[in-house]
Amino acid sequence: MAPPRKPYISIFLLSLFALFIFTHYSFSPPSLSNPTTHFLSPQNPTSSFTFTIKVLAFNRLSSLSRCLNSLSSAHYFGDTVNLHIFIDHFPNTTSFDLGQKIETSHNILDFVDGFRWDFGQKLVHYRTVNMGLQAQWLEAWWPSSDDEFVFVVEDDLEVSPLYYKFIKGLILTYYYNQSNFSPWIYGASLQRPRFVPGKHGNKINLDSGTRLFLYQLVGTWGQVLFPRPWKEFRLWYDDHKAKGIKPVLEGMVTTGWYKRMGERIWTPWFIKFIHARGYFNIYTNFLHERALSVSHRDTGVNYGKTAGPDSQLLDENAHDINILEMQSLSNLQWYDFCFKQILPGRAAKKLNEIGRILDTMGKQKPILLISLSKSSEEVIRNLICHFERLNIQNYIFIVPNSKSDLLLDLPRRGHPMIVIEEVFDGISVGKKSSSELIKEITVISYVIKECLDLGFGSWVMTSNTLPLVSNPQLDSTNSIDDFYVGKSSSFFFVRSSSSSRRVWHKRFLQKFAAFMDSFVHLDSSVKKGENFVDFVEEYAVNHDLRLKIIDEIGFTLKLERVDGNQTLPTNTKMISWSPGMNMESVHKHLEELGLWIIDDDSSCRAVICHHS
Repeated sequence: MAPPRKPYISIFLLSLFALFIFTHYSFSPPSLSNPTTHFLSPQNPTSSFTFTIKVLAFNRLSSLSRCLNSLSSAHYFGDTVNLHIFIDHFPNTTSFDLGQKIETSHNILDFVDGFRWDFGQKLVHYRTVNMGLQAQWLEAWWPSSDDEFVFVVEDDLEVSPLYYKFIKGLILTYYYNQSNFSPWIYGASLQRPRFVPGKHGNKINLDSGTRLFLYQLVGTWGQVLFPRPWKEFRLWYDDHKAKGIKPVLEGMVTTGWYKRMGERIWTPWFIKFIHARGYFNIYTNFLHERALSVSHRDTGVNYGKTAGPDSQLLDENAHDINILEMQSLSNLQWYDFCFKQILPGRAAKKLNEIGRILDTMGKQKPILLISLSKSSEEVIRNLICHFERLNIQNYIFIVPNSKSDLLLDLPRRGHPMIVIEEVFDGISVGKKSSSELIKEITVISYVIKECLDLGFGSWVMTSNTLPLVSNPQLDSTNSIDDFYVGKSSSFFFVRSSSSSRRVWHKRFLQKFAAFMDSFVHLDSSVKKGENFVDFVEEYAVNHDLRLKIIDEIGFTLKLERVDGNQTLPTNTKMISWSPGMNMESVHKHLEELGLWIIDDDSSCRAVICHHS
């Protein structure tokens, strides 16, 4: 065993501590039913946070010796770092090698008892029965405060002497610095990123300048866990386990592992939880296959025979890397289980911010403007899963303030969004009526102009419509008309052309706004509009707007007309239903058609990867 290094205080880290002194914030515990309700950053501790290493061991003495020696050789700068060693028991079954198993366990215990740890408390937990790898992980920790962190390592892991220096800087930067804090980050992995669990996903391809990035996948070869997300996971696990719900997420390699190995492993459970919550993990990219923690992949649960180290340890002589170089959170890149880049924060609150969202749409045109005003959250989540299945990326959600959870949740998951009330407040039009409907229609009409000005056509539809193909095309593509209406499905299509831009100009928008104000103040016996299409149709009757009414037969199917287990006609491009249709009926019919693709967590049942 290498002798412990003399503790010393890093002047640089002391300056970091002084820099990140913030006021205290109150918080409530995470909720199973509504995990999006706690958004405040954690309290800044008056003293150092607590840090504990959790070593999970079984019957590999040489592996454990290598692991503990590497941990004791790291720099801790005089900090208190606790070491908890969990030694699993061999199965209590009669076998010819029982004596050898007892001897192996006793040798491990003798070694651990004699192992010197000068940096904090050493605790040894020797189990009385065989728990397995899943229980070793899940029962290793229950946080006692929001200032308690753990670093979980399996016994075939080896760490760099620099690992704690990096972890401490990362916690100070991304946990205690309010400007960089996000409740959606559950920890950090010190292993080299090398695995994409989504089938047919992208290869991990990072430029040489990327040091840190966000990735959904948990890293089991040296994982730092933040307290609140871990508590939330344990509660979620208890709930799902008690109900007999399995961590099956189609389209993931890890689901195949679970089907083959069952409850011997824990990662499919955590991955399913992360997928449902939309959380992320911090990863490093130190180039040349280097990492702060390396697995030797010794024979055990995961490997039938030793495979050897997966990476090279980053040592103290690596002068080309500054491990404390940490960008602001807003500058880091985010990746999902397919290693597709996520673009969080695309929420327009002003008209001039819509252009930046459109710049991210790539070559997919036209833009789908989806009103979320009159739909349940389940319907919206189901729609999003269909967008992911079809690889539809050219959409923008139009969201009212009343959908407060969605206002917070959609942009962080990378879904582009326009906030109705805030954009409306910045539009200079007559505002005799302040109804939510008028605000939404006004905003949509102005967004259409923004799209046309930047060369994008637009579909306007509600979330009570499901596209069944990735790019629904109208049959009248050679028509000279610019504006199309689907009356029964309440969709509106604007073709991108010079003639449509000449019609849909600023003066037209002002006239349309004045018409809406007068229309809603008509006698109550007159039918009032219920959505954007109703108002556009009514305006076109006596004004300068020519609409092409689309024959929707074969193009759109009304869900109300679906009988029993009827299959969809092959040429159907959309399916829609009335906003007043009973939610249970919607769920039932879509389930029968194979179009209800969310689970009990209202998250997608499958991960479907499309190459970027």
